[in-house]
Amino acid sequence: QVQLVESGGGLVQAGGSLRLSCAASKRTFSSYNMGWFRQAPGKERDFVAAINWSGGSTIYADSVKGRFTISRDNAKNTMYLQMNSLKPEDTAVYYCAVSIGYYSRRSGDYNYWGQGTQVTVSS
Repeated sequence: QVQLVESGGGLVQAGGSLRLSCAASKRTFSSYNMGWFRQAPGKERDFVAAINWSGGSTIYADSVKGRFTISRDNAKNTMYLQMNSLKPEDTAVYYCAVSIGYYSRRSGDYNYWGQGTQVTVSS
């Protein structure tokens, strides 16, 4: 069992920045692939970014490429999402997730999820 706790969400104006963190409970954090997803009201949960176990490989949704950066610190059992140039359409609940298997864009490949943190971008 892996417990994940997101933090860093909040209200920001368009063009601003936020940094999300995801702290994991397991000491084997460094062996997991991880990802960020988001869900806006009335919409499905969408892929945002993923990072492989070592941090050496990352993938992004086209909608956030060039604005968001995913990273991890295995010594701290923590993953991050730096979000710059935020837009109102980035407003959503952001979830971090662990994949024991695949390094993937698909939510179905992820085994454990956090409770989410709200990000609201005002225009």
